[in-house]
Amino acid sequence: MAHRNWLTAGALCAAIVLAAYFSALKPSSADGQAMILPVDSTPLVAVSGSGKHSFSIEIADTSEEREAGLMFRKDMADDHGMLFVFERPGEVNFWMKNTPMPLDLVFVGQDGRIKAIKRGEPESEAIISPGQPVSFVLELKAGTAARDGLKDGDLLRHPAIARASGAGSN
Repeated sequence: MAHRNWLTAGALCAAIVLAAYFSALKPSSADGQAMILPVDSTPLVAVSGSGKHSFSIEIADTSEEREAGLMFRKDMADDHGMLFVFERPGEVNFWMKNTPMPLDLVFVGQDGRIKAIKRGEPESEAIISPGQPVSFVLELKAGTAARDGLKDGDLLRHPAIARASGAGSN
């Protein structure tokens, strides 16, 4: 009987340790910490009237990653961003709650073309939406879109976008 209790206690301890380990691996902002995703090995390239602009990006392609986004980030490099990838085109709504850094939200169609660029104000709960279906949202440091001359209709190139458009490697 005592042997069974030790086995039960050991199994319970192992389960707790494994749960703690796997929860530490999952990106989360529930604890007030910024989620940092790996930087994708391929830069995202924006093709605008002023030329090509390259960005190192993190890709948020799960619901947990999209929900956390850039929350709690205080700063980010001028040539860095986060690309939100959605399973299918649709209407999306963003807000800036728990995001202390102002952002440009670049709403992108399935074809990689910019549909709208909106400004996100720090800590705001106001809904930010392009008013039309999109497949991607690229978040950049506020002012980056204007600095690089990005406009509606400009093209974004990245393998994640190419896969969605059916164009293969971009």
